[in-house]
Amino acid sequence: MSVALVWVVSPNTKVLNCFGVLESSSFVLGDPSWKMRAEIRRKQKWNSCSLSSTDVKYPSSSSGTKLPILSSMVANPAGISSEQKVYDVVLKQAALVEKQLRTGREAVDVKPDIILPGNLGLLSEAYDRCREVCAEYAKTFYLGTLLMTPERRRAIWAIYVWCRRTDELVDGPNASHITPQALDRWESRLEDLFQGRPFDMLDAALSDTVTQFPVDIQPFKDMIEGMRMDLRKSTYKNFDELYLYCYYVAGTVGLMSVPVMGIAPESQATTESVYNAALALGIANQLTNILRDVGEDARRGRIYLPQDELAQSGISDTDIYAGKVTDKWRCFMKNQIKRARMFFNEAEKGVAELSEASRWPVLASLLLYRQILDEIEANDYNNFTKRAYVSKAKKLLALPTAYTRSLIRPPRTFK
Repeated sequence: MSVALVWVVSPNTKVLNCFGVLESSSFVLGDPSWKMRAEIRRKQKWNSCSLSSTDVKYPSSSSGTKLPILSSMVANPAGISSEQKVYDVVLKQAALVEKQLRTGREAVDVKPDIILPGNLGLLSEAYDRCREVCAEYAKTFYLGTLLMTPERRRAIWAIYVWCRRTDELVDGPNASHITPQALDRWESRLEDLFQGRPFDMLDAALSDTVTQFPVDIQPFKDMIEGMRMDLRKSTYKNFDELYLYCYYVAGTVGLMSVPVMGIAPESQATTESVYNAALALGIANQLTNILRDVGEDARRGRIYLPQDELAQSGISDTDIYAGKVTDKWRCFMKNQIKRARMFFNEAEKGVAELSEASRWPVLASLLLYRQILDEIEANDYNNFTKRAYVSKAKKLLALPTAYTRSLIRPPRTFK
């Protein structure tokens, strides 16, 4: 699979490719001998934003219609679409952040009531380890995080490390031995760290992070659900199913990260629209990963492409396993790339609404990842035997471009 770390960049070699390769299984499990059991009471006062399909109100699309992001690309006539389900989660995250903005951080009551002697030193060590992992496996993004305030950069490192560890469960060396029960235990461990009971040093960094920012547990749980999906599914009937998978393994990272990245004080955009843009970037990154890795995934017996759209194009699973680039395949790929670019365009609208120090690393990741689509085209759509990648020279050229653009706020208002 591969997760794509999103606002912060996305983890699966499908999600974690923005940040680099995953570590060994020992990194996932951590050191069980190190346990910080400081009892931090974290009273979660979330507003329930669960809506029925008739209650959901979506922000305007670029065409002015009141629909969720690119709804025309997601169809589920039988009932509530995956996008509607995901948007319910978006609303909940936005409500939590808005509550903090209205009442102040203390009123959200997410800080620990007491700091036990010795904890500060252990937390510092935990964050240092997260920093080292990010610096080693996400070099470009790591440099961008150094522009953030110390508090924000530490939090992003902690989120990144947790996502890597989660993705490694199904993509790492021991992936063949991972069972649904193992993922259940990982989710239980997640719940413990959100309650101030981290299992190891790396958990402790995230446990502290969620006391400092209005970060909700749901996107983290949803990412684990994406891992479960990878254990039981190898094909996807339509884009509605694929969209939900992309949200689980990549869009979730955007929702985790926005509270830490921060929204610019001068932004006039709604909180929901910024979260929606973060979600779009995760979907775009994951779709790009999927299109880049068609051949690699096929060799593992997986096809992350909408089965109905393949059939409409006259392409069978057998054709994909054979790896033949035909005119039918080129036409199919053009449409898939067009869809991914639409999500990138939607995401880019929200970058300017982030806090100033967060814009550069996010915009750099967006520009670099979007170039992978250009490389697929340059390879004549042969993503069976050729891996599309952005050269170091192009990456270096993209960084100053991203930095310059991150300093310029467009005159329009993103709502």
